[in-house]
Amino acid sequence: MEVTCEHCQTTLNIPDEKIPKGQRITATCPKCKQKLTIDTRKGTDRDGHMSAAPGFTAEDARPATDYVETEDEALEYYEEGVKLALVMGDDVEQRNQIEKHLDAMGFRCVLADDTRKGIGKMRLHHFDLVIFPEDFGGVPLDQSPILHFLNHLSMSVRRRMFVVVVGENFKTMDQMMAFALSTNLVVHRKDLGRLSMVMQRAISQNERFYKVFMEIYRETGKA
Repeated sequence: MEVTCEHCQTTLNIPDEKIPKGQRITATCPKCKQKLTIDTRKGTDRDGHMSAAPGFTAEDARPATDYVETEDEALEYYEEGVKLALVMGDDVEQRNQIEKHLDAMGFRCVLADDTRKGIGKMRLHHFDLVIFPEDFGGVPLDQSPILHFLNHLSMSVRRRMFVVVVGENFKTMDQMMAFALSTNLVVHRKDLGRLSMVMQRAISQNERFYKVFMEIYRETGKA
């Protein structure tokens, strides 16, 4: 999509997959650093300019889930090739501890302190790693909007994400528990001090699994 900054008139080419449909978001112009609004509740005329769709109301654009980005959610830009990690949680000390380990592993951390922000960011960006506490949002894990969102992604997208849940009720690297939750790794809170070591091992195992998986896919003509 081409968007023209109303402040400096720079034309921006933003990949369509980065912009959620039927919503209004804000983005930062990389040239003048001013905020601009992108409203996909509009159509385009024959010249490609944005125009309001006749008879369209904001209510028509409401998504099915309540956990979506708000109009204040900014579309951020990250360098190509950067490994992005979404770190969620409202416990600042625990979040900082996780961020320290992920920084050491070469991840660029993006923080979210509530469910709405977390899902909003996942709608706008691809994250190589997603990590959150089992009690995030104050709801039981089996009712987690985060897990619900992740489990409804296409398999091609979900396979590219490494999902970690942290909690008191897990045994670190319990593969059966991780499988039951449709995540890649579970970690007990007491083991956060050695998170980077645990994750390096788990990520290595995951990469080996998918290497074999993709080889079988190619051999069967499904890749």
